[in-house]
Amino acid sequence: MPATTLRLTHLPTGAHATVACVSANSPGASAATLERLGELGFIAGEPVQLLQRGPGGREPLAVVVGETMFALRWLEADCIEVSPT
Repeated sequence: MPATTLRLTHLPTGAHATVACVSANSPGASAATLERLGELGFIAGEPVQLLQRGPGGREPLAVVVGETMFALRWLEADCIEVSPT
């Protein structure tokens, strides 16, 4: 994976990026979690923007992928690798 990728949880608020891949980055991330993220549209090449973080800079994270907004838990967002644009 290129060095320019980072986890969605590390993307600055308001920043735009492109989904690079979705992978389990913690023991709590199950195959079902990864499948659900793919079904929601978090697939390689899709544009994404981190709109807002929850209280204390944590969860939920308001994220737009394509043209749809989602609220993601930290565990889910941490599975998404992005390339900032």
